[in-house]
Amino acid sequence: MPIYDLAVVGAGIVGLAHAYAAAKRGKRVIVIDRDAQANGASVRNFGFVTVTGQGAGDCWTMARRARDIWAETVDKAGIAVVQRGMVLASRFDESEAVIDAFLRTDMAEGCARLTARQAQEHIACLRTDAARVSLYSPHEIRVESRTAIPLLAQFLEERLGIIFLRSTTVTAVEPPRVETADGVIEAETVVVCPGDDFTGLFAERIAAYNVTRCKLQMLRVRPRQPVRFKTAVMSDLGLGRYLGYADLPEAELLKKRLDADLRAERDNGIHLIVTQSADGSLVVGDSHHYAATPDPFASDAVDALILGEFDRVLDLPGRVISERWIGTYASAPDRWRFTDKPSDSTRIVVVTAGCGASTAFGIGEETINELYGSAA
Repeated sequence: MPIYDLAVVGAGIVGLAHAYAAAKRGKRVIVIDRDAQANGASVRNFGFVTVTGQGAGDCWTMARRARDIWAETVDKAGIAVVQRGMVLASRFDESEAVIDAFLRTDMAEGCARLTARQAQEHIACLRTDAARVSLYSPHEIRVESRTAIPLLAQFLEERLGIIFLRSTTVTAVEPPRVETADGVIEAETVVVCPGDDFTGLFAERIAAYNVTRCKLQMLRVRPRQPVRFKTAVMSDLGLGRYLGYADLPEAELLKKRLDADLRAERDNGIHLIVTQSADGSLVVGDSHHYAATPDPFASDAVDALILGEFDRVLDLPGRVISERWIGTYASAPDRWRFTDKPSDSTRIVVVTAGCGASTAFGIGEETINELYGSAA
């Protein structure tokens, strides 16, 4: 009999979510990762578990379920929830129609339309002219990615008995054999979560999904004076990019307006997200550029576009940039995720959009239910 019921290759949020779902069902789980600690997309993002605005159907459903699992897990794992909820502030006339249309959908349960003054009760430094009409959602959870992912892994190891094998490269998968550079591991089933590594395990199968990489630029901004953000903040550009809004018929006029008035921002895939860390600093982003191998360099011009939208939405004179970084994640033109099945006992799971932290727990639960049968 194999030593483990499940081997998970990859210790990003998607891999951890699969390990968690299996361990909750009493499975013997090992997680194998090539790095010494989390270093990829899972720790380079906003930590913004986003529900409202995700694409209608599967993505939104997975995000709702994942948010619930996050909510059940944060206290157990010692992960602080820094913010709850989201305000999407809009200044364009065309945005109002999109917000109203969204509020008529089933996805808007619990959401509300806000005046500028009501929005400023959540974020006092919102510019009145940038928040003429705002959308409020109570569903989001914001954690600090850099600490949340290590704390989640520690919880899985110490409380649920999951084994972690780090700094280890997996060279072949054929259950019950998982071959690594350091020897063979035996596992009944294997879930491979490669993130944006497309040239390693099952490269030919992954290539069939026409995947590429998305590069994004992010910044940490420190306000000159202390300021409190009760919720995360987004702007009109988010209405034109997040599919839960952008796919609505009412969004067509807005997208034309954005293309005309914010052409450079649209060309660089920019939409504004601002979240706040416990120390009061703000995580700000982001841009989107696509290539098989994105260059590793951050453009000052792109940062200026991001900060331009930041300053149009928020009144924070004297703010300074304290940190900049590049993130990458897997992307595909026609899907936001895929699960491939090389065999009855093997799965390849990739989120091909920037919503891994927002959906992974739901996906992990789905995969484990398929492999082992639905939980009672």
